[in-house]
Amino acid sequence: MRGVHVKLLALLLIAVGFGICWFKVTRLGLPLVPTEKANVWTVEARIQFRAQKDSAVKVRFYIPRQPASFTVVDENFVSGDYGLTTEDDGIHRSAEWAVRRVNGYQVLYYRIHLSRDPSVEPLPAEAVAAPEIRRPDFPDALQSAAKGLMSEVLKKSADGKSFVRELLARFNAPTADPNVTLLRQGIESPEDWTQRIIDLLATASIPSRSAYVLALKDGISHGSLIPWLEIFDGKQWIAVDPHTGEPGMFEGAVLWHVGSAPVLSVDGGKNVKLEYSVSERAQDRTLVAEQRARQMGSRIMEYSLFSLPVSVQNVYRVLLMVPIGAFLIVILRNIIGLRTFGTFMPILIALAFRETELLWGMVLFCLLIAMGLLIRFYLEYLKLLLVPRLASVLIIVIILMAMISIFSHKLGFDRGLSVALFPMVIMAMTIERMSLAWEELGAGEALVQGFGSLMVAALSYLCMSSRYLEHLIFVFPELLFVVLAITLLLGRYTGYRLTELWRFRAALKG
Repeated sequence: MRGVHVKLLALLLIAVGFGICWFKVTRLGLPLVPTEKANVWTVEARIQFRAQKDSAVKVRFYIPRQPASFTVVDENFVSGDYGLTTEDDGIHRSAEWAVRRVNGYQVLYYRIHLSRDPSVEPLPAEAVAAPEIRRPDFPDALQSAAKGLMSEVLKKSADGKSFVRELLARFNAPTADPNVTLLRQGIESPEDWTQRIIDLLATASIPSRSAYVLALKDGISHGSLIPWLEIFDGKQWIAVDPHTGEPGMFEGAVLWHVGSAPVLSVDGGKNVKLEYSVSERAQDRTLVAEQRARQMGSRIMEYSLFSLPVSVQNVYRVLLMVPIGAFLIVILRNIIGLRTFGTFMPILIALAFRETELLWGMVLFCLLIAMGLLIRFYLEYLKLLLVPRLASVLIIVIILMAMISIFSHKLGFDRGLSVALFPMVIMAMTIERMSLAWEELGAGEALVQGFGSLMVAALSYLCMSSRYLEHLIFVFPELLFVVLAITLLLGRYTGYRLTELWRFRAALKG
């Protein structure tokens, strides 16, 4: 019955551990390996204008809500003495700077950091209803040309999509007919081009609106927004290239603003200038996942180890590796059958190896144990009681550590200074237990247990110093539930150890 209980408990722990880990990887985007990086785009909008003398200034600038396929890693404003407010009406999002009195040239900045994530959807609008169509007031000549063009397009289209495609194909044709040539007159900018298409679609009762997108290209320093087109299909707005008629946007496009309202308006200023700069850099994917968790409203990252101060995080990066060392010892002792002095002594020695490095740590460990054993055999000759003897061994260990440090420093071997990182109490107990094993079981058994302790400590160091394991356990500490579950299952193991199979190989053959 207890065996079934342990198995069910282990199954529950494994399910919880892997379940939380799966959620973090698939939904939050946390990386499984420490080397994973995410490309982060930094977009900076620079607003420059000249304020009228001693006048109040109000600047309204439309900014992205939540661009589709992008995670907003960070966002900040540089406003100086201006007051700053942000508004979101469910369709548009804007920043408004205001100041009572200012003179001369003014510069304001808006900066946003974006990371590509195809799973991110744009924020839903408060209401997606059929928009009101405002028919343009064309002059008589343009009105006649628009009717002629609409009539020709209608003949060669079957539905709304094919109508829009045919209209854009004719309007963008290199060799245009007289109607298109007339309709193209007066267009001086890409914005005028898109607006003329919107007006033509309005005459055909097709709702459309202008959109402004930014191209993410590394190295842009004096960029601007690109006018785009959006068509309402009865349920949602669909982006369409105003030059080719192809649905969607180009690679690396960020939807910045939609609608006929200007992206930037300045009250109380003149000579307004707006420029965009774009740069790309690699950033740890973990930081990007933190921002994504906040956008999703998930509180997992708020209660994760990343919410602790950095100094405390560094402590737990070491402490969380101790269970890995303990799990390794369970395997080495209960499955393989290695014999060691104590259960957790190799783990503490392995922690010291993290600072001394493996080779020098093993040399210092052997040197300290050998010198301690010699003095411990002398203390045995004095016939001391247990507690005074242990206290004497501890004092001697500290003296030996100090002497090794001094002599190594004088000889120029700075690695010897790291002997002070060894756990002195554990070293004293190891010397005591090794001397007792020497007396009771013989020198061979004592050396076997000593060598086993050193090998387990070395293997534990290799596991606990792994960057990949450290990353996995720190970012996904719930995996310790899985380690605990396997440890519980191994706690019910009563079969032969591998060393016992080798020891009784002759009997097994017979």
